[in-house]
Amino acid sequence: MTGPFEELAGLDKLVHEPARLSITTALAACEQADFLFLQRLTGLSKGNLSAHLGKLESGGLIEIDKQFLGKRTQTWIRLTASGRQAVDNHWARLDELRERSRRWTRDDDG
Repeated sequence: MTGPFEELAGLDKLVHEPARLSITTALAACEQADFLFLQRLTGLSKGNLSAHLGKLESGGLIEIDKQFLGKRTQTWIRLTASGRQAVDNHWARLDELRERSRRWTRDDDG
């Protein structure tokens, strides 16, 4: 049996990376968000946000929809069903590991 600290190191890095966790958690709180709102909410630069969104999209966690409003592009981002499940599972796993780490003693290592 592995301990909670060992299991923390094995979390899904696609979701767990701080910027991506911020993005996916923000998206989990709404149906969809536009790029500029998400940028303001997370504090990421345009380039950094774009790069992370690309990774999340490649991983199947988000969908990106670009629309034109006149001559301007508006980008909408939403979690996929599997993305929403991944974020929910990730936070549940973090909560579980946090609780187990609070109860951990040196004797638990065997």
